Amino acid sequence: MMEPDRSDTEKGQPGHAEAALFGLCPSCHARTLFDGVARFAPRCRVCGLDFSRFNVGDGPAAFLILIVGAIVVGLAVWLQLAVAPPWWVHAILWLTVSVALTVGGLRVAKAWLLQSEYRHKAGNAGTPN
Repeated sequence: MMEPDRSDTEKGQPGHAEAALFGLCPSCHARTLFDGVARFAPRCRVCGLDFSRFNVGDGPAAFLILIVGAIVVGLAVWLQLAVAPPWWVHAILWLTVSVALTVGGLRVAKAWLLQSEYRHKAGNAGTPN
């Protein structure tokens, strides 16, 4: 028996990037994934999908520490060599940039991982899906 083409089964569904950026429920695509800045809602208010059964863990945070750290350090070194601003400019600028990139990035990374778990029917080891 021939396996169905994945593009046919996912027609009309938003892509991972769109779903992650807008916090869309992986089941009904309503904007109900988050209950706070970077905290998942307990369940979708539209279709009732239980978001607590998905475990995104610390993966998004670990990657963000490395990515945001590399971006901020690279830009801080560039700014220091190009303009040599006072230390307080660095403190205010990079603290603000770090917080914004971390919070925004964490929200997108967590949503992306949850979308991936849902689409690939991933589950915890040793538990039925």
